[in-house]
Amino acid sequence: MHVKKYLLKCLHRLQKGPGYTYKELLVWYCDNTNTHGPKRIIREGPKKKAMWFLITLLFASLVCWQWGVFIKTYLSWEVSVSLSMGFKAMDFPAVTICNASPFRYSKVRHLLKDLDELMEAVLARILAPESSQANATAAMNLSTWNYTPLVLIDERDPHHPVVLDLFANDPTGSASSSPGPRGACNAQGCKVAMRLCSLNGTSCTFRNFSSATQAVTEWYALQATNIFSQVPQRELVELGYSAERLILACLFGAEPCSYRNFTSIFYPDYGNCYVFNWGMTEKALPSANPGTEFGLKLILDIGQEDYVPFLASTAGVRLMLHEQRSYPFIREEGVDAMSGTETSIGVLVDKLQRKGEPYSPCTVNGSDVPVQNLYGSYNTTYSIQSPYHAQLRNQTPVSCQCRCPLFPLPRQATFCNPRTSPSWAPCYLALRMSEAERETCIRMCKESCNDTQYKMTISMADWPSEASEDWIFHVLSQERDQSTNVTLSRKGVVKLNIYFQEFNYRTIEESAANNIVWLLSNLGGQFGFWMGGSVLCLIEFAEIIIDFVWITIIKLVALAKGLRQRQAQARYAGPPPTVAELVEAHTNFGFQPDVGHRSPDAEAYPDEQALPIPGTPPPNYDSLRLQPLDVVESDSEGDAV
Repeated sequence: MHVKKYLLKCLHRLQKGPGYTYKELLVWYCDNTNTHGPKRIIREGPKKKAMWFLITLLFASLVCWQWGVFIKTYLSWEVSVSLSMGFKAMDFPAVTICNASPFRYSKVRHLLKDLDELMEAVLARILAPESSQANATAAMNLSTWNYTPLVLIDERDPHHPVVLDLFANDPTGSASSSPGPRGACNAQGCKVAMRLCSLNGTSCTFRNFSSATQAVTEWYALQATNIFSQVPQRELVELGYSAERLILACLFGAEPCSYRNFTSIFYPDYGNCYVFNWGMTEKALPSANPGTEFGLKLILDIGQEDYVPFLASTAGVRLMLHEQRSYPFIREEGVDAMSGTETSIGVLVDKLQRKGEPYSPCTVNGSDVPVQNLYGSYNTTYSIQSPYHAQLRNQTPVSCQCRCPLFPLPRQATFCNPRTSPSWAPCYLALRMSEAERETCIRMCKESCNDTQYKMTISMADWPSEASEDWIFHVLSQERDQSTNVTLSRKGVVKLNIYFQEFNYRTIEESAANNIVWLLSNLGGQFGFWMGGSVLCLIEFAEIIIDFVWITIIKLVALAKGLRQRQAQARYAGPPPTVAELVEAHTNFGFQPDVGHRSPDAEAYPDEQALPIPGTPPPNYDSLRLQPLDVVESDSEGDAV
């Protein structure tokens, strides 16, 4: 009912029309507003009126400009970073350790037999090209070599470099390059490079290296990846180092631990890796106090004598500290500890708290990142490395038509290999170095809104010392192998001490640099300084704007109504009928127009309508109606009174 009543009032107001003009409304506003400039415009003389008009217009423009600057600054969503210190007992971080060699050579020798023979021939050609025999590679399997060969680039003439194939003189070799004077090419004049060909060898590029050591190491790792990608993962786990063999001694604080306290995962670059205090099935372990005696102490046997000679050029362990329930991306974020040393790692904690959208492009749990988590099977938390790896894995089958062996394999899919996809290696390397792919990942990947980083201070010392070497290795050999003979050596052991340096932690927190209070304060300050106004002045200005719009609506409605009336009058050519004629035409039903005889003016009326014909009105039959006597008498008495 209230809405209907309000609408009726609005309709009545529209029909009544505006009660004042634009000029009257503007004069009323200038005379009653609380701002200073408009009052002077209407009250001063002509000259001062013009001066005050220009001043008011200038200051109003300055206010609008300043408002635009402040609003733009506010919408830039800038953040300020605050650093605070805290002190409390903290959970010990998760520790992931991997051997530098992913596999034991005694178990993978049969898989790498052909590749090792080819590698030895390559080294022989590089180290002593004059003494190498032409038929040295005749009995070798060169199918792997033909896919991705190593070449020598003679750069003695920088303007005309010559590409020399290492096996160009062999009848079974791929003599696609010029044999060249290899005997006269030394290490300074020739560089070893890897030839990467795609599209069936029609398009080739060269990956150059400054040293032959880097070239042969990268080439061997690429070929070994092709070989191991054809072996099921459960078999690869058996080919690596077991936790029982790797972990000789473990102590956390005052409590002993063993390899059973570690969780095993398989990492393509490092084989079997083991995580301590991961927090997947058990509660995270707290650290009682800072200091080495309250941290994690490990003695590891890396078994360096069983390293793959051409695959693992580094001796030691790769380790990483990370949060519980987070996947360890140890290749990108890990550090190395060398053999024959005691490595002490002091830990400081930094907690990062990002503001989130729209200030920082971060995510809480990764649900709003449009890339699947590759490591969801481990039930780990979100990390920015996960969508980066997922983007590379998803783009590899699109660009290279196969799956890269360095990432988890989806169901019912196979890894790349040179037999089915000969050009996958150059395709993947180009994809990994592509700037467009990095930009795509930067747009899609997001940092975690809440992150914990562990800052490490690393120090090393020789271990064991020469004075204690004999008895330490005797004890460790007896505990592991139940033998009185020494089965360990300095080059095969690593000792780790991981501990909190202090319980102080830093919190790096983002906050809005410009909040809504800052915006309103600056807007009000500028408006008050230049115009002498306040919020009430803005309400007055909004009121006059509404009145202007209301007058415009009323005028438009009146204009539309007038147009409809003029259109209705334009339908008739002659004068409109009088009121008396219309009354007689509608009250005298005894006369009907004759359709057969049309008058000359009938064409002015459309739709076959004839002019109304006047006639004698019918009698008023109400005068003959019989009424009761008492009613008649009462009426007469009323007339007499």
